[in-house]
Amino acid sequence: MKIALFSDIHANLPALEACLASIDEQKPDAIYCLGDLVGYNIWPNEVINTIRQRSIPTIAGNYDFGIGRTSDDCGCAYKTDEEKEMGKVSISFTNQIIKPDERNYLRTLPAHIRVEFQLNNDKMNLLLVHGSPRRINEYLFEDRDEKSLLRIMKDADADIMCFGHTHKPYHRILEQIGEGVHYRHAINIGSVGKSKDGDARGGYVLLYINEDGSSTIKEAVKVEFVRFEYDMEKAAKAIEDSPLPDKYADMLRIAY
Repeated sequence: MKIALFSDIHANLPALEACLASIDEQKPDAIYCLGDLVGYNIWPNEVINTIRQRSIPTIAGNYDFGIGRTSDDCGCAYKTDEEKEMGKVSISFTNQIIKPDERNYLRTLPAHIRVEFQLNNDKMNLLLVHGSPRRINEYLFEDRDEKSLLRIMKDADADIMCFGHTHKPYHRILEQIGEGVHYRHAINIGSVGKSKDGDARGGYVLLYINEDGSSTIKEAVKVEFVRFEYDMEKAAKAIEDSPLPDKYADMLRIAY
């Protein structure tokens, strides 16, 4: 089975359109979106409606959760006073331009999606979250302690856990020793419209689950990180021509 997963579009319509065109070329068996459709750019309504028109199963990101409830808090962990002030402008602007029907859609999004596969008399659980199973805005960075990550996945009964939020893609295979060996896969799928890993292209993941696989087989799950070009200058110029801080345009170009 081949599954396409993408996340963190952040109102970047040119990036989303390029992402979906790339995914369509891959002909996956299923497509899922892991949230944060809105914020930081000018097309929240267009992004939401593109997702809706294609009936892509989608979970709520922290930004979606805030905008869906007309909150002035996006649940973002800004580190400096400058970032906090920029963030206030972004969420205020998004709350101003979001339309009622699109806001209501954000309110209906589920917190997670769980898919249970039955393979060779062995189940394999795929859990899709935005931040973590515990909190929508928890950051699971690649350097998270292995014991902590294993505990999170074990408590959530997740053999494969896919998430976004940090905008930094990675795949970690965790070996759990107990009654036999159990492999768990933690996969950050990166960001479509606001990369932060130094690669300004958008990104998504193709997840391959072997139909003869098992959680006891390390190679039962494979991950392909796909990067794609999009009209970044269109997205950056849209920011610069809006009330949003120009620095968000620079962040698109440099991917930080």
